[in-house]
Amino acid sequence: MTSDHDPSPTLINNPPLLEKALEKSQEVKDKVEKCADELSTVNETIKKEMAAGITLCQAEKALAQSESVEDKVHECAGELNEVNDVLAQEIDDRNKLNRELIETLQELSTAQNVLSDPQDVLAIAQEVVGEAKQRTLRDFVTGIPNRELFDDRLDQAIALAKRCNWILAVMFIDLDGFKKINDTHGHAIGDRVLQVVAQRLYERVRGEDTVCRYGGDEFLYLLVNPQSTGNIQRIARNVFDRISQVLLIDDLRLIIEPSIGIAVYPDDGSTAQELVANADAAMYRAKGKKAGCIFFTPIL
Repeated sequence: MTSDHDPSPTLINNPPLLEKALEKSQEVKDKVEKCADELSTVNETIKKEMAAGITLCQAEKALAQSESVEDKVHECAGELNEVNDVLAQEIDDRNKLNRELIETLQELSTAQNVLSDPQDVLAIAQEVVGEAKQRTLRDFVTGIPNRELFDDRLDQAIALAKRCNWILAVMFIDLDGFKKINDTHGHAIGDRVLQVVAQRLYERVRGEDTVCRYGGDEFLYLLVNPQSTGNIQRIARNVFDRISQVLLIDDLRLIIEPSIGIAVYPDDGSTAQELVANADAAMYRAKGKKAGCIFFTPIL
């Protein structure tokens, strides 16, 4: 355990790379000193031999020995440059690490000040949880509500309609020929078609209504208190016409038409499950008859 005055171990312990560089530096230093001694000895020998009158062969041999020592010195110089490069890089890395450490400590200090109040901590936690929940209630491809969020809103709408004596409508929308688009042009183009359709549906939705992607190429549209079947039929026709408009995706010109089945609360079901199931059944009838939009009628 270190005292309060002990320096941080992170700042005093040499990392392995630095230790190796320092060891290498010492090796080079020892080698240079050895070369210097050898060179000094060679020079002294040459001087003595020159004074004594050496032959040409002996002179060449002495010069060769001197050059050999010089080559070793040059080699040491090269190794020393490599050591210097390693040390410079290590110093840069350590300076960068120290800067990051200081920035982290500053951020932690700021966060500590922000989170010093338990109520602030709770508020931030609730906000994070709320954002995460919203992401789980949105369709990944189109960004509009998914089935879970739609079911929740449909349940709330039924409870409200029961108290206020309203009618509701659930439209089940399927895209005819979507599989062919996927098979011909690929799933990436198919996803973009779904995104355009979702956007077109969202253009028509009122604040109290809800559109969701049910799955695949199917969508659900909840109409809250549309007041009459005439209004429901008009809205369904507008939805049909808007989706049926030409889709321009890159260099593709696509036309896709929907089949729409409609179930009305309370006549066609008193629960969310019944309304969706009956709207689905009506959609299949519309698809089979190529009728565009059809209201649910029970099979007698």
